[in-house]
Parts: sequence; C-alpha cells; structure tokens
Amino acid sequence: MTTPDQLSERQLRVLEAVVHTYIETAEPAGSQTIARRFGLGVSPATIRSIMSELEDKGYLFHPHTSAGRIPTDRAYRMYVDAIMRLSPPSHEEQHTLRSELVGTRSAVEEVLRRAAQVLGVLTQELGVAVAPALDHMVLERLELVQVTTERLLLVFNLQSGVVRTIFVEVPGMVPAASVQQVSQVLNERLSGLTLQEIRSTLPDRLRDAVGTEGGRELLNIFIAEGDGLFDLSNEDNTVVLGSAQMLADQPEFASNSRMRELLRLTEGRDLLKQALASRRQRGLSITIGGENPDTRLSDFTLVTSSYEAGGLKGVIGVMGPTRMPYDKIIGLVEHTSRLVEGLLE
Repeated sequence: MTTPDQLSERQLRVLEAVVHTYIETAEPAGSQTIARRFGLGVSPATIRSIMSELEDKGYLFHPHTSAGRIPTDRAYRMYVDAIMRLSPPSHEEQHTLRSELVGTRSAVEEVLRRAAQVLGVLTQELGVAVAPALDHMVLERLELVQVTTERLLLVFNLQSGVVRTIFVEVPGMVPAASVQQVSQVLNERLSGLTLQEIRSTLPDRLRDAVGTEGGRELLNIFIAEGDGLFDLSNEDNTVVLGSAQMLADQPEFASNSRMRELLRLTEGRDLLKQALASRRQRGLSITIGGENPDTRLSDFTLVTSSYEAGGLKGVIGVMGPTRMPYDKIIGLVEHTSRLVEGLLE
C-alpha cells in the first residue's frame, strides 16, 4: 500500500491541492490555479515542476487537451490513507439522517432502502446497501395457509420485520385442522431459532411430535424436505439502491455511453451484489477505481461500512465516480451504519 514517506511534504501538499481542485470542479488543475487558491508559498513554476514529479510517480495524469492535471487512482489512495482529514457529518446532516431513519418501527429492508436513499441525497452519489443474510435471522413465527388442494403457502416471519414466503407441495388435500395443528407444532418447536439452526436440527425437533394422521403426514414432509424448505440463501445479499439520478447529474456521466454503463450496473445488480457481499466482515471499506476486482467497476469508488446487530450483518454505503469528496462521504457512511445498527438492535 502507498505510504506517505514516498512523497516529500511539499509533494503531498501539492497532491492534496490537485485532488481538492479536481473533486470540486471536475476540471484538470493547473499550476496557476493551485498557486492562487492554496497559498503554498511557492511559485507556479515550482508547483508545475512538482506536478511533473507527481506525474512521473503515477499520482497525476496529464490529459493531452489540457495544461492541467487530474488525480489517478493512486493519488486518491494516497489522499485517503495519508493526507485526508475526516469531516464528521454536520448537525444538519445528522438531523436529516435521524429524521429519515428513526421513527415508526420498520422492517429491515425498509430501513435500508431509506438509508440508501438519504445517503445518496446527502452525498450526491448512489446509496447502496446489502440486507443481512437470512440464514442468521431468528424465526419469530410461521404461518401455513392452504392455497390449493396440493399446495400450502409457508410464511416466514423473521426478526426485524423480514417476511418471506414459499410454497409447500403436498400429495393431496390436508384437513384444515391438521394444517392448524402442524402450524402450532412448528411454532412451538422452531420459533426463536435461526434458519441455519432449524435446518441442522429439524428432524430431531419434529420426530416425536404426535397428531392426527393428516398432521403426521404433513410433518413428515417438513422432516424430509426441511433442508430445502428452510433454505432461503438464494435471497441472500439482496442489494438495495438509492436513486441513480444523483450519479446521472455528475459530469462523469454526461456521455450516453457512460450513462448506459451506469444503468446496466444499477438495473442488473448482480455485479454490485458480488462486489458488496464480501464486505460484511470488513468494517469501513474503500475500493478506488482499478482496485475493484471487476474491471466494469474501474471508474467507480465504493465506500461502505458494515453494520451488525443481534447477529444480523450487512453493508451500507455509496458508489460514485473516483472523483468524490472522500473526507465528507466516509464520515456520513460510518455515521449511517451506526444509526442502522441502533435501529436493528
């Protein structure tokens, strides 16, 4: 990883000035602009020489059509690791986050949707979130609903207001009394356990249950097919997004091709799901441009913070172009993740 001792103090100050200028203006920074705006105590000619040194070291890029320079991914990494001073959320931003998230008790997906939306508005980036893995959620209540003569609807009421449904195929009409009886047995023996715990112990928990002939037959279905019925892992890593309009308004997406690329990322979501899923255990995580494993994200930065409450783990953050105000965004993302934790506890 880049370390500050590779650059002199003067080089670090010029690099910081270029990064700040480009983040604010989206225009290449020239030596005259840096000298005028930042009062570094050296002439434009000296600044120009330092910028050339930084370009040789891979921190700046010199577009052919401009006399100015723009930061590379390496420059942003140096800025984040060694130069940046974090800017905590303002009282107004904290109030906005709290007023949007705190209030009536909502299901976890709704909390995350609102968090991603308000983060996007405050940062002018794309708010992103990953819902907790369902496997580790506690089952609060089960409901069995007869839909047809050969099909039941199994309703999972999980912690934090999460609800999922699946169909259970049965060989024939099961009497309503037997459905009710099995529903009671399942709730008595499975409520309070995680889905993972249920799958690993289901036969032992249900084997000695007694009931009517129809009820016994239905319980046997749950014993035989429990691994599949209580496996909701195909719905894990659900990605929640704020409004892509925040990114669409930025200069990086002025061209139609870049806009189409952004829409593919946000509509497909598989790539984002893959990029975000591994961040549950990582606290604050910042991947800049080419640091992203998938080249389709090489023009983007992902800033995320993991949240954990009551065994639930997920991720909240933002995605945007590498030209972003890291000092402000990191503070907002971390503050939001702590708020989400508080709401889920």
